[in-house]
Amino acid sequence: MPAYWLLKSEPSTFSIEDLARSPKRTTCWEGVRNYQARNFLRSMSVGDLAFFYHSNADPPAIVGIVEVVKAAYPDYYAWQPGSRYFDDKSSEQNPRWVMVDVRLHKVLRTPRSLESLRGVKGLEKMELLRRGSRLSVQPVRESEWEIIVRLSGATV
Repeated sequence: MPAYWLLKSEPSTFSIEDLARSPKRTTCWEGVRNYQARNFLRSMSVGDLAFFYHSNADPPAIVGIVEVVKAAYPDYYAWQPGSRYFDDKSSEQNPRWVMVDVRLHKVLRTPRSLESLRGVKGLEKMELLRRGSRLSVQPVRESEWEIIVRLSGATV
């Protein structure tokens, strides 16, 4: 049984359309620099599914579904001076940060905006809908996953 997640990306940085144009519709999910979000990345397994969420968008919305195709491994961008993700406290011998590889599974025909999810029965405790929630990687309960998939008309 897969676990379910939500991954946030600003579309001006990396959008679902960018993922669709990536080789094999696959990319590494790099640049996570929050310890709790990093720990969630570490918890991911191959075969897990995640909503792709456009944050800082008009409107912010769940726009697709991705599958984890490679479990957590060191985020080597942290070791590259000049990278916007460089961290001088991270090294190959002692990596602080990880990334996973994801492959596009589906672009939603009807994106589910943040506002459209508020007030939906069964989503009251969803991390995404919690006021002040800013985590870029977050778990999604199976019941929440099923509600959103049904609302979006997607098949998984």
